[in-house]
Amino acid sequence: MPLLPSLILAEYSITHGLELFIVFGFAGILMAIAGYKLFDKLTPGNLHAEIFEHKNIAAAILAGSVIIGVSLILAAAMSS
Repeated sequence: MPLLPSLILAEYSITHGLELFIVFGFAGILMAIAGYKLFDKLTPGNLHAEIFEHKNIAAAILAGSVIIGVSLILAAAMSS
């Protein structure tokens, strides 16, 4: 058991770290969009139309809250 376990991470190059950053970033963005779309399908009405056609600010706040909630769950899942 090494004294400083964080030194194990030095084996990876910066390009490997950037590759993982890009892969997990795109995966997180796609899953956040999928979570928003799923929420839109499961709730009555069309949330997208309420936001963009009817300019409903409350619906936009709700959609933002859903995206933040899904993103927090994804971040917790990816960090463990």
